[in-house]
Amino acid sequence: MAKQSSNVVTDILKGTSQVFFVENAVTGALFFAAMAYASYVSGVWATTVGASIGVVVATLTARLLDCDGNSVASGLYGFNGVLVGAALPTFITASPQLWAYVIVGAAVSTVITAAFSATLTAKWGIPGSTGPFVLTGWLMVAGAYSFGGLHVTGDGPKLATEYVQGLAPVPAPIELLQIFFRNIGQVYLLGNEISGAIILLGIFIASIPAGIAVVTGSLIAMLVSIGMGADPAIVSQGLYGFSPVLTALAVGVIFLKASPKVALYALLATVTTVFVQGALDVIVAPAGVPSFTAPYVLTMYLFIAPKKLLAPHPHLPVAGHLVGHEHAEANPSTELT
Repeated sequence: MAKQSSNVVTDILKGTSQVFFVENAVTGALFFAAMAYASYVSGVWATTVGASIGVVVATLTARLLDCDGNSVASGLYGFNGVLVGAALPTFITASPQLWAYVIVGAAVSTVITAAFSATLTAKWGIPGSTGPFVLTGWLMVAGAYSFGGLHVTGDGPKLATEYVQGLAPVPAPIELLQIFFRNIGQVYLLGNEISGAIILLGIFIASIPAGIAVVTGSLIAMLVSIGMGADPAIVSQGLYGFSPVLTALAVGVIFLKASPKVALYALLATVTTVFVQGALDVIVAPAGVPSFTAPYVLTMYLFIAPKKLLAPHPHLPVAGHLVGHEHAEANPSTELT
């Protein structure tokens, strides 16, 4: 496989876009714009700064470690770093120690990404996806409780519509629209519907099927979480939707060849993710850590594992082994059977 030509700026922007499984520098730039808009509205820039540091450090670490050039150029070593960088300032108060923590966490995410590729992907054909982010994020947030220079915190819910107060069984139409876009924005830990709309625009620019899957995942998450009576304050913030959005995209478009049967399979996986979200929120709460994208990761791993000949698009070449590239070229995507 010929090595892709790249420069560090495009590697970084593609790493940002790969959070939604697309390799597009323009999309990555729009994702940064979405983060910046949310920071501008809130007046808190730590998440945007952290995400910028995270993707830069993760990408440069991959280059310094001589990781597979094609994977680095595709942004496959950056997307976990950008999520780590966005997450830590969301749950830990800004301080000099925090920024050192972000740098270390982003670098570690690159090492864990390579480790996942060499084990989970190489042996079982399951993409690591955001698993390295979840593991890094859990360890770093939990570890922050041990250090006096770090203070774990979190954003409280926004006040308070009739739905959020429990006075209405379903949100008003305008609130449904806000939840729909917040579901998408929360993949980047952004509780802002305009930011979610900018992210969705970036996805559609890169891939129409990916955009359709994201729209579908957000709608399903809303229907299931509201229909099952999930906590309105959590639903309203988009916190029941971001993992199902990723599941719908991963299972329905990215890791299995699209077909009517795969669409039904992805529907089941997306609904399952909503239930896993509720379960993991309860399980991790005593540990004082957020679930991050763990509901998506767990569901995706379980739903992809039965596909032994899973085509490695786009997250296999991280290990950079020639045999893995030859296998990828010899085994194109196959339908779920």
